[in-house]
Amino acid sequence: MATEQSYIMIKPDGVQRGLVGEIIKRFEQRGYTLRALKLQSVERAQAEKHYADLSSKPFFPALVDYIISGPVVAMVWEGKGVVATGRKIIGATNPLASEPGTIRGDFAIEVGRNVIHGSDTVENAQKEIALWFGESLVDWTPAAKPWIYE
Repeated sequence: MATEQSYIMIKPDGVQRGLVGEIIKRFEQRGYTLRALKLQSVERAQAEKHYADLSSKPFFPALVDYIISGPVVAMVWEGKGVVATGRKIIGATNPLASEPGTIRGDFAIEVGRNVIHGSDTVENAQKEIALWFGESLVDWTPAAKPWIYE
């Protein structure tokens, strides 16, 4: 399995509830490498572009209003299987269906306040990373890499 990147966003509820450190910790402890990180307010146009695939859904306006309601933490994580494994770390979209030990299973109850977004495919990760970061990723090698990867 090749190294890949995933876009992870801590939503306004996760930021407001002080869960940023705990969420970063879970990805770091798994062994993934942080390539980009920023705290930002989201403009409506960017939120609409990010959620464009959901634009026909009745909840789209509320989703956009919510994501622009407070700051988010946008991140890029890298590693083998980071997209699929990242989704497992995050848990099901509906927090009530998320297993304990997942981010949503531990910290969320409502779908509309589910703390975090994670890319669902490698292709979508590439699009999301381009939208949120462009080319501004940090290339570095963690000292622990040989202790994580064979």
